[in-house]
Amino acid sequence: MRIIRDFAAAHLNGPTVLTIGTFDGLHRGHQALIKQLQQSAKERQAQAAVIAFHPRPKTVLAPHLPHNDYLTTPGERIALFEELGLDILILIPFTLEFSQTTAADFMKLLVDRLNLIELWAGHDFALGKNREGNLEKLRALGHELNYHVCEFTPILINDKVVSSTQIRDLLRAGEVRQATEFLGRYPSLNSEIVQGANRGHTIGFPTANFAVPPERLLPANGVYATFVKLPGETQRRASVTNVGIRPSFEGTERTVEAYIFDFDQMIYGQRLTLEFVERLRPEKKFNGINELVAQIRHDAEQARELLAEEKAVDSRRR
Repeated sequence: MRIIRDFAAAHLNGPTVLTIGTFDGLHRGHQALIKQLQQSAKERQAQAAVIAFHPRPKTVLAPHLPHNDYLTTPGERIALFEELGLDILILIPFTLEFSQTTAADFMKLLVDRLNLIELWAGHDFALGKNREGNLEKLRALGHELNYHVCEFTPILINDKVVSSTQIRDLLRAGEVRQATEFLGRYPSLNSEIVQGANRGHTIGFPTANFAVPPERLLPANGVYATFVKLPGETQRRASVTNVGIRPSFEGTERTVEAYIFDFDQMIYGQRLTLEFVERLRPEKKFNGINELVAQIRHDAEQARELLAEEKAVDSRRR
């Protein structure tokens, strides 16, 4: 996959089939769109390309709204696009200056720089200053600039439109199972392991502490059955993870700490991927270390059983 980080320097020779958006989470709706984009590009002997924004328009145009609810970091998004086999990814930082570009000027840039022949978009898509470039406007511009507009139909699961907003709501509620169905994979976090307070070591449950990017959305506070992927390893490792403020230790900041079963390697500074499979219980404060240790032991046993069954189901699917 070719990555272009400077749109001003982008000049594609071959014809391009394109879609545009934030693509936060790259969920099953996005995946279906990319698949159709790639199929059309193949039929038209063109390259399949995506323009992805970061930060997203909402973060720039409405800074008073929460901006710590991204489902993916730019790095995670790039890796997911690569897995989908995309030809070209163009990363554009959305700015106030960029938001003043008219739909006509932007589409002319796409035709001139990317050799655009086909644009894919959803029914509610709009671009350009004041979102003037809706599908009707873009089709009219297409007649002038010689490109075609294709409308993508949203994907429904259980009669609900798959969307990043829907997935965010599920994660805030701790519903990682339903979020998995919408994402087409487990909700995950790829991050560096950092030094913690080492309390886990003292009570017999050493944990890997994830450095969470400030813009990333985490599932609701609680204890989760999780998988961990280590660099260079193809097999997932079973684990149990706490997301929250650690009230038993009078904590105030949210942390993500994973106890990886049957594991004793030093992994500080390494980037691990944590996959959330199921929420076991909410976070709670315990009356003393003995009560806490007993609960962690119970959580670990429950997670082991659940994840062993998860691996067995996954093996049967294959």
